[in-house]
Amino acid sequence: MALRLCLGSSQPGGKKAMMGRFFSRWAAVAAVVECSFLLALGAAAPAAHAADVKVMSTVALTPTLGELIPKFESGSGNKLMVVYSTIADLKKRIEAGETADVMILSRTALDGLMTQGKVAQGSIVNVGSSYVAVGVRTGAPKPDISTVEKLKTALLAAKSISYADPARGGASGVYFAKVIDRLGIADQMKSKTVLVPGAEAGELVAKGEVEMGVAQASEIAAVPGAQVVGPLPGDLNSVIVFAVGIGSTSKDPAAARSLIELLTGPTGSAVLKSKGMDPA
Repeated sequence: MALRLCLGSSQPGGKKAMMGRFFSRWAAVAAVVECSFLLALGAAAPAAHAADVKVMSTVALTPTLGELIPKFESGSGNKLMVVYSTIADLKKRIEAGETADVMILSRTALDGLMTQGKVAQGSIVNVGSSYVAVGVRTGAPKPDISTVEKLKTALLAAKSISYADPARGGASGVYFAKVIDRLGIADQMKSKTVLVPGAEAGELVAKGEVEMGVAQASEIAAVPGAQVVGPLPGDLNSVIVFAVGIGSTSKDPAAARSLIELLTGPTGSAVLKSKGMDPA
């Protein structure tokens, strides 16, 4: 309409020309105001579509997500609400009815949950893998754990050790408790063992509160002041594949997929590797 007014006012002559110029200016001002209004609406549009994305994740991914969350939120405008716990605890809670847009657990656990209808069919993607490792404080001598017998000797010689409480369901803790039983040294280790609820073994090692820690390699490597000695030797070695899936009741699967793409893409893979995990 503004264009028609401008064209109509271009005829020369007297009052008609004056009125034409008046309406031309009015139309131009109106057009500017209208454009500004539309631009303001356009700028506000992404905020209107911002989503709160709930994530339930194993503690093994804490270091990786800690670095990726700001990238995701700044790039998408969405907000992440992350619940961390052990795989066993999260699986139990999901089976009991708790849900999330994104679930990060072991591949085995997610496959089982998908069978139960808790995870959207076809949404599961492998993220990476990590092994159960021994860690010590940075700068401390690394014990020789290259064979089963040398690992046994190193454990018996350690003044103190820490790993996840098996009763809480931490995968590495449950597994390592079985290793100690298999080595036949469970009784000797009890008095010098500090059990932690989750992934805190590396932190205790870094602080010098325990001499040796056992956890996922990614959990130890992510702690400043702690260093990975290596995986458990021989057939004691245990590798866990972590995966991510979309909750079957997710209210915003598109936002969930965007997080999964970041986690499994080049940026996520680089962060995973820097945190001691092998990207899928």
